[in-house]
Amino acid sequence: MALNLHAFYSGLERIFEKLASTIDGAVPSAANWHQELLTQMQTEIPSVRPAVISSQLKESLEEYRGFRYVVRNVYTYHLKPEKLKILVSSLEATFRLASEELTVFGDFLKKQDD
Repeated sequence: MALNLHAFYSGLERIFEKLASTIDGAVPSAANWHQELLTQMQTEIPSVRPAVISSQLKESLEEYRGFRYVVRNVYTYHLKPEKLKILVSSLEATFRLASEELTVFGDFLKKQDD
């Protein structure tokens, strides 16, 4: 279960990295770049692009980002079952919101190509 949650967030983060690199022209590189990347995706860049994600989605994703860090850097016996339960129970809603918001952003990109 922990690895599936890790994969969920890592997949979104790869999308965000690609967007930051190709559209924004820069991916954060500081020690806390994972946090900065979410902030970058939540921020509109005037004359370039609207915000990719809402503040609501950013807040939800912060929980998965933090958990991903734990899975990668802490032994699994330190995982807290109650934290897993919370993340699993909100996964469907978070995934749905991410899908909706990325679809809207994809529509923005299509309009730019027209």
